[in-house]
Amino acid sequence: MKLRHLLFLVLGLAALGTGLFLFKWHVLGFPLDANRDADTWTVEARVALARATPGPVKATLQLPTAPPGFLIFDEQFISRGYGLTMDSDSVARRATWAVRRAQGDEALYYRATLFRGPAPAEPALSTAFPRVPELDEPYRSALQELVGRVRQESADIATFAAGTMRAVQGSESTVRLFLGNRPEPLARAELAIQVLHSARIPSQVIQALRLGDDRRDVPLEYWIMVHNGEQWLYFDSRDGSRGLPGNLLIWSWNADPVIQIEGARELGVSFSMRYTIEDALRVAELRAELKHPRVMEFSLLDLPLQTQSLFSILLMVPLGAFLVVILRNVVGISTFGTFMPVLVAMAFRETKLLTGLVLFLVIVSVGLSIRFYLERLRLLLVPRLAAILTVVVMLMGVVSVMSHRLGVEVGLSVALFPMVIIAMTIERMSIIWEERGPGEAIKEGVGTLIAAAVIYAVMIMPQVRYFVLVFPEILLVLLAAILLLGRYTGYRITELVRFRALAGGGK
Repeated sequence: MKLRHLLFLVLGLAALGTGLFLFKWHVLGFPLDANRDADTWTVEARVALARATPGPVKATLQLPTAPPGFLIFDEQFISRGYGLTMDSDSVARRATWAVRRAQGDEALYYRATLFRGPAPAEPALSTAFPRVPELDEPYRSALQELVGRVRQESADIATFAAGTMRAVQGSESTVRLFLGNRPEPLARAELAIQVLHSARIPSQVIQALRLGDDRRDVPLEYWIMVHNGEQWLYFDSRDGSRGLPGNLLIWSWNADPVIQIEGARELGVSFSMRYTIEDALRVAELRAELKHPRVMEFSLLDLPLQTQSLFSILLMVPLGAFLVVILRNVVGISTFGTFMPVLVAMAFRETKLLTGLVLFLVIVSVGLSIRFYLERLRLLLVPRLAAILTVVVMLMGVVSVMSHRLGVEVGLSVALFPMVIIAMTIERMSIIWEERGPGEAIKEGVGTLIAAAVIYAVMIMPQVRYFVLVFPEILLVLLAAILLLGRYTGYRITELVRFRALAGGGK
């Protein structure tokens, strides 16, 4: 293919990518950088249900009501063919989806955008003294024992409540008696309420989500509200710690199931969240939906949150490959292939750089030693690779177990390394070791780690992650640069350093 054709292709890709970028920036008003002055989240609840035969289905979802420390400024209900009704009382809000004929798997979505704001007034929960639970034996005696033990170790309502949380987290027989077959976190929280009610203390189970940055399948947490005669106090049912964290969103002011299904089988409700980059981005989306609705239909920001979180990672892969091209073709660093540094860098995002380097060196070094032993057995290629892969997996298990026993929990992240790629790296490194010597093999191994460290440093930049997700068309410009570098045959930087003595001798 002629160079002129390649240049036209490169210019076309660069012009298209730059044009789309300028359109979103100037016309749609998408901001270039993330403004983190205002903490804003988009929280999504996904309700999955199934019905074997056609028939009516009704699904009722509890919605967040006056969550302390947060204001909800936008809500969306996403369903296909379902009618929607809303109802509320002094404590809760509910959304009910209904359809006359439904069959097969369905998914209903509730999405809320919220930011930090002045705490609204708490719902009008009852502060009357509760009735003492009436239980049969042996539950009555076991509950009295728990109440007596907690009362002995407390001085007021706050310390009694904190001691109750710690007591119900124990494993003694009196606690296990109340757990039954219910989900353990909920069962322990309800047991804490029984202990508090036995002491005539007003209390209530609430359900909450812990907000974070791009999280999927976030579990609901159970907290306990206790009234001390003047105000409501909040306690974590798991350890008795007091006070609401700043990132805790109260979803429900009771312990009732957040989703109730009639006429179908519930497959599950899952919660996802995304830390919204800035308010200006949300405003730009709303403006684009009004003026250019077709454009937003093909935007990554219109995808479900789980898919957006996935693409925020996938979009970094071409950027990592571009950096490998520069390091190999321009700088002159030798690596084990193109994708190995990128995959290792993605693993470093979970293990952190220093720990990831140590884990990588340990696994590759031990695996390489075993590979040399397998060479003496004169195995064929495919069985040898299968044996190396098996050894690598076992090494990962050994490192994880040993690190756990030593209390180094970060070692558990060793499973994030791409085991197949590591096995191929060990095989390739051993071949280079035998054909071109240990120096060349170590050189390429070090080059791979250097490239992975550089890619990791770029991947963890919040600005880079934001820019690629909001302006994915910039990958067209990246592709144009890769194609252009593909025809580069000049000197590499390392070669200029290597032959500088010859250049000086020619003068």
